[in-house]
Amino acid sequence: MTTTETKRSKREIPTRAIGLITAGTFFLIPLVFEFNDLSEAGHRMFAIFLLAIVLWVTEAIPLYATAVLIIILEILMVSDQALVGLPAAFEPREFRDYFAALADPVLMLFLGGFFLAMGASKFRLDRAMAATLLRPFGDNPARIMLGLMLITGGFSMFMSNTATTATMMAVVLPVVAALAPEDRLRTGMVLAIPIAANIGGIGTPVGTPPNAIAIGQLAASGIPVSFGKWMVMAVPAAAALLLITWWLLRRLFPSNTTTLTLNLEAEFDKTREARIFYAVFALTVVLWLTESFHGISSSIVGFIPVVVLLATQVFKDKDIQNVQWHVLWLVAGGIALGRGVADSGLDSWLIGLISWENIGPAVIAAAFAVVALILSTVISNSASANLLVPIGLSLAAGTAVDLDPLIVGFVIAIGASLAMALPISTPPNAIAYSSGMIKTGDMARAGLVVGLIGLVLFLVVSPAIWSVLGIA
Repeated sequence: MTTTETKRSKREIPTRAIGLITAGTFFLIPLVFEFNDLSEAGHRMFAIFLLAIVLWVTEAIPLYATAVLIIILEILMVSDQALVGLPAAFEPREFRDYFAALADPVLMLFLGGFFLAMGASKFRLDRAMAATLLRPFGDNPARIMLGLMLITGGFSMFMSNTATTATMMAVVLPVVAALAPEDRLRTGMVLAIPIAANIGGIGTPVGTPPNAIAIGQLAASGIPVSFGKWMVMAVPAAAALLLITWWLLRRLFPSNTTTLTLNLEAEFDKTREARIFYAVFALTVVLWLTESFHGISSSIVGFIPVVVLLATQVFKDKDIQNVQWHVLWLVAGGIALGRGVADSGLDSWLIGLISWENIGPAVIAAAFAVVALILSTVISNSASANLLVPIGLSLAAGTAVDLDPLIVGFVIAIGASLAMALPISTPPNAIAYSSGMIKTGDMARAGLVVGLIGLVLFLVVSPAIWSVLGIA
């Protein structure tokens, strides 16, 4: 371990200790003090909820560790296997239902997305497609930036935005590194990729974890959202935001450079395994987009590439080890948290703390989106969605306000995904920042403006489109 790593480790130890002590303290509060009108099960679930908030905010333990901790605590405290008995009036959920969150259908949807992303990287399909699709944009810097953003956004709809960012960075970094240090185009080009990846991820259920979390919670509430319906709701505003961002970056980071030449040499893999993967990739995407015609759930479709790629040995045991299981566990923890909050009555109690009757539905939805944006700027967007979606859906399901659960779940996921003002906000931001070609101030300025414009588009423009299409 280097001296720098040792110093960093020493700094992290007291930070983790403070986080753990704070989490433990908050966990004990509902167990020690009595809150009016909150049931015994609600008190226990409130303790788990507060513990999750503190641990997800402080990251005293890994996010996925908090997720599985939630599941075991719910089993031991509010399920039919609770260590301390619950009042007879309360009907606890069976413990296996909390374990079932680890195999929820929405996780199978996301698992399929991971397999497609891994295959695209393994067979360099992403790099070959990027090179092919960028060629028509020529050597004009403005057009190249547009091409980069469109391709990155498109890839991020079906692949991990982290993997997409890494791929596109490999294409553009060698070129912008040759530009003069004072040329603002360097910053603009590098920033364009993570921002486009973040925006593109909004477009599909598999694009980013907050989408999966919202869809999973909606399904648990009896509101299934098809792959195509999510895209119809999200893609128009996301596409508009992508074009606005392109215009904005050109204004914020102007350049005198008139030509820019990218290295676009790449070939498609023609091996048997690659051909099988190409076919599976195409079939999966087509089935996702045509769900309304054939009626096969997008979660079932998402499991098809997992089975086929393993059965044909296109993917082997080493490939399975590369799956981002920690992300799936994080989503599962959010699903389990939502179940516990609803079963225990904690959601109704929390909602009852505020008089919602005098607040318009549009204002409530906007407030949830803004809170998601702010919270996700400093902590994981998945953690933010896990905390906010259950409360938002419970509020929408109540009779106090005329709030559509689909809308509130959607805007929370979107608000979480629009947080991109800091290097820690999203993995794509971190990758771009690690290049050393952008400053935190530049990222904050661009990310904040794009996030706010995105909120306006999704909260003001999108509802008008949805109304015309009759989807919300």
